[in-house]
Amino acid sequence: MAVTLSFDQRVYALVAQIPPGRLATYGQVAEWIGAWGCARQVGWALRRLPLPSDLPWHRVVNARGCVSLSVAREGSDWIQAELLRQEGIPVDGEGRLPLRPFLWSGPAEEGAPRR
Repeated sequence: MAVTLSFDQRVYALVAQIPPGRLATYGQVAEWIGAWGCARQVGWALRRLPLPSDLPWHRVVNARGCVSLSVAREGSDWIQAELLRQEGIPVDGEGRLPLRPFLWSGPAEEGAPRR
């Protein structure tokens, strides 16, 4: 019998694959798990994680190349920026970062089939 993963579980499984020093956007994660157009839901799934978390949630940013602010998780934007800096990704005081040079091309990059 096939096991069906919940939306959040699919998000977490994909985000766990993002290598250190690489980034993905909320929209890319949604697309890679077969939920095109569900970028906002990816963000909500990541916000539900307890902090600290072993999942590299900080490697997911918005499509503008910015750390997204969250009223629901006060301070998580600062934590995200600091974790990214520790991985060698520069983040300015406004939460902007150079997205393109650090963008991960997805699970296929590692040889895994895309869904």
